[in-house]
Amino acid sequence: MLAFLSFIGFTLLVAGFAYYKTRNKHLSDSTEGYFLGGRSLTGIYIGSSMLLMNLSTEHLVGLNGLAFRTGFIVMAWEVIAALTIVLFAIYFLPKYLKLGISTIPEYLERRFDKNMLLITSILFLAMYVISLLPIVLYTGAIALESLFQVSRVFQVDKTTALWIMVWGVGGLGAIYAIFGGIKAIAVADTINGVGLIVGGLMVTVFALLYVGDGSVWKGLTDVYQTHPEKFNSIGSEDSLVPFSTLFTGLLISNMFFWCTNQSIVQKSLGAKNLAEGQKGVMLCALFKLIIPTIIILPGIIAFHIFNGQIDNPDNAYPALVQLVLPKVLVGFFAAVVVGAVFSTFSGGLNSSVTLFTVNIYKPRISPNATEAQAVTAGKYLGIGLALATMLIAPLVANAPDGLFYLIQQLQGIFNAPILSVVLVGLMTKRVPPIAAKLGLLFGMSAYIICHFILNFNIHFFHLVGILFVLNIIFMLTIGYFFPAESYQEVYTKQVDITPWSMVKPAGYLITLIVVSMYVFLAKNVPAYVMALYYVFAASILGYVFYQIGRELFKHPVVASTSDKTGASEK
Repeated sequence: MLAFLSFIGFTLLVAGFAYYKTRNKHLSDSTEGYFLGGRSLTGIYIGSSMLLMNLSTEHLVGLNGLAFRTGFIVMAWEVIAALTIVLFAIYFLPKYLKLGISTIPEYLERRFDKNMLLITSILFLAMYVISLLPIVLYTGAIALESLFQVSRVFQVDKTTALWIMVWGVGGLGAIYAIFGGIKAIAVADTINGVGLIVGGLMVTVFALLYVGDGSVWKGLTDVYQTHPEKFNSIGSEDSLVPFSTLFTGLLISNMFFWCTNQSIVQKSLGAKNLAEGQKGVMLCALFKLIIPTIIILPGIIAFHIFNGQIDNPDNAYPALVQLVLPKVLVGFFAAVVVGAVFSTFSGGLNSSVTLFTVNIYKPRISPNATEAQAVTAGKYLGIGLALATMLIAPLVANAPDGLFYLIQQLQGIFNAPILSVVLVGLMTKRVPPIAAKLGLLFGMSAYIICHFILNFNIHFFHLVGILFVLNIIFMLTIGYFFPAESYQEVYTKQVDITPWSMVKPAGYLITLIVVSMYVFLAKNVPAYVMALYYVFAASILGYVFYQIGRELFKHPVVASTSDKTGASEK
């Protein structure tokens, strides 16, 4: 009962605060207000919302499940993500805000043609329904079943309990997305983001206290000394995530997710200006470097506590939470888990509704519709997608390599083709619309045939990397022989695009932390590699401190009082 009361209390706090901050009704009456928060989001909202859109139960449950099986090599998804987030802040975001776009397909329409808008909007919608939203709901249901024993409370079997929770959580998440809009999601994400990090760290700390008989350091030492093979950042070629994939498909997958994925990018497109957007994006990158202590280390601790004896690795994290957290904190953490599900689920729904309303309904179905009518049509679509997702969610159970790994394989269908088209569009004006369309078709069909039908004996991340390069060469070749008509980027001046003065120093510092994590967690690092690392670290730190010094001592030139007086007299 105590756990349930703390769960209800924290959930109502988040909902009440989100309502208070978004009670200004006019934000829901226009497409820009509903989908981009009236372009008024500040850095803290953007950073929290991007993190929570990404971090959900497919990470808490799925990635901890992979860590239970393989160890720290799965940190590649999180740590390499920080590098691609830096790239997004410095290169992609300024271009997007300059163009004043609401969606990525909208950019592709301007760069290529109207059909690209329709094609890529449908692809994004398919990706969310197939590979994201059902898995988020299902992993959330798994976590809540373990925390609250819903099957025992309602005296039903576990399958029925999972259906109940999928519909309960999905219904509430749909309300957030459909009736609140992006601003409500961003505000709720800010509180849930803090709660998730605090709650996740609590699970790690309590688990280490459990192992170390009251000492966190002893617990960590015991786990490390008992399972040193789990604390290795470098995966062999036959591992789940080989180290070489960091430079092929895993990098491509992260670039797609953080630089072109509508559900993530949409958070920063609502920034009040470029500087606030870059601050929020860099804050998200910094959070990603802390996240392994929440979504990887607990999986290894669970392996230690349960001696690797859990029937399904995806159940490792919920079982650990139930074992080590005090009952009052179980309720708080359950509320945080539900908040994480809400964030990813409602964010994905909101992005789906945005894609449909802005890119399909307005231009193709009802060009004369008012802003309010377009928003209403989008809400109806959101209800339909939510219902479809809740029907599909329980059908993804028992993925052979874990749910998180399943998501990555399914998203391979979409990520390399879409990213290659966006990159080619940004970097060259020669490639014509037909090349982009053929590139999407080639990239998707080649991946499906090679991975799912022919089942090539190659890691799917390497396959993604190879097809990405081939796709770019394919489109550039068409552009060389059949160049497109001239395309001119237009600055819409919807927001100020003056960059944040510390964006590059922050990016370099985050890059240094990423490299440091890999160096110090790698086994048997050669001496010459360590020497090169120290030179690299010293160079980065020197540059960062130099730029900080410039900012601290930079003062505007102000005329003296006598000069002002003399000037006014003249």
